[in-house]
Amino acid sequence: MTGVDLLAYADRLGGDLPRLREVLDGPLRDFAGVHILPFFVPFDGADAGFDPSDHAAVDPRLGTWDDVRAIAAEREVTADLIVNHVSSESAEFVDWLAHGDQSPHDGMFLTFDTVFPDGASESDITAFYRPRPGLPFTAYRMADGRRRLVWTTFMPSQVDLDVANDRARAYLRRILATLRAGGVTTVRLDAVGYAVKTPGTDGFMTPETLDFVREIVALARDEGLRVLVEVHAHYTQQLAIAPLVDDVYDFALAPLLLHSLGTGTSDRLAEWLRIRPQNAITVLDTHDGIGIIDAGPSGDRPGLIDQDEMAAIFARAAEATNGHSTIASVIPAWMSLPHQINATFFSALGADATSYLLARAVQLWLPGRPQLYYVGLLGGLDDVALFQRTGQGRDVNRHVYTPEELEAALASDVTRAQLALVRLRSTHPAFGGEFGYGVESDGSLRLHWTLGDERAELAVSFAPAPAPAFRLHLTGADGTVSADGVAALAAL
Repeated sequence: MTGVDLLAYADRLGGDLPRLREVLDGPLRDFAGVHILPFFVPFDGADAGFDPSDHAAVDPRLGTWDDVRAIAAEREVTADLIVNHVSSESAEFVDWLAHGDQSPHDGMFLTFDTVFPDGASESDITAFYRPRPGLPFTAYRMADGRRRLVWTTFMPSQVDLDVANDRARAYLRRILATLRAGGVTTVRLDAVGYAVKTPGTDGFMTPETLDFVREIVALARDEGLRVLVEVHAHYTQQLAIAPLVDDVYDFALAPLLLHSLGTGTSDRLAEWLRIRPQNAITVLDTHDGIGIIDAGPSGDRPGLIDQDEMAAIFARAAEATNGHSTIASVIPAWMSLPHQINATFFSALGADATSYLLARAVQLWLPGRPQLYYVGLLGGLDDVALFQRTGQGRDVNRHVYTPEELEAALASDVTRAQLALVRLRSTHPAFGGEFGYGVESDGSLRLHWTLGDERAELAVSFAPAPAPAFRLHLTGADGTVSADGVAALAAL
């Protein structure tokens, strides 16, 4: 059997860490672990906590390290190690701007001339992949008047670390020790694919990146921490990095399910089941949207789906969201399509509950450790108002739930059905046995687990006519459990 994790912000299911603990100990008690998205100072910065000015401190508006340890006393806790960058308002960066090479943090931050000591041509610079439009540099003025080009892969306020520098390594070791002391059991390496900038490459998931991953994994394990790596990349790169860490995200699953539900076919998904890494955290949606590039081609490497099929997924999502996903999704520099859909998974399926629960059931039937994002668990639709206030496309999938909204969502069939799947995956003995799958005809899929006389089977049909459908059937010493739709599953 495998426990199931929740992915949530500390403030969006009640307001702070103590309230999050109450929800986890109450209606969400079936979750064996929780990944708490950045709760550091400040948790509500320009990138929703992924731009900490103090990565070692819990934002006092959310609680304290004692509150994190209290949650960790009952379940596993995952937290982010933001390896690529820090906030431009961090004490270290502010000190470097003030004192330059006399600062104890000199060399900690990546500058243009660190990567290009002999200068660079236009082609050298534009070769680097950036997940946002524009170039990955921001001009900062030192206290003595000098101007420096600092690498800012994501936002101008997120200054990149020079991870090859001893002072940056010391900083990362200090954060790892702090997280472990705070009760964290697993660290997610955030944005690690961008951390090493190697001239002559696109700077993303290069051999040098893999070498750095080995090094940071060793540092984390020295602290007794498990390591989850976060990389949105070609599926072969996921396969390459999986053996180096404890867990890797199965980001290809979501776009392949959207492809199957849109086309009524199962061949691409079945091929992924054949080769996917087994040490996977399975997801449908996350705080970063729905990754699509993870199943697509890259350069001359074919994908699990092709460019036209990727474009079709975006087109179907746009239709399902009345065009809003197109507005909210960002096209990276030098790319023709966004790398993710900024929409909730439920919205991307046009709020069709059967299709949504079919996808969720497949996720929870696969080997690995399932993780449910809080908005997805609660059947959330796009928060257009939040996006309009902030201008950040990913905010459509980052709703802040009031107690009343949370109560209403927990009572809905969509949420109750997902919680039933969580309980089955967490408690039925069959999930501790052998996994198998089969394709009886294109458009169908059968997943099954067997342990002695215990069996858990899921049959799905992606065919659009008359409609997608799923049926689960579990047998064993405790009897038989069956459900063939959302209402039946919610009633379990």
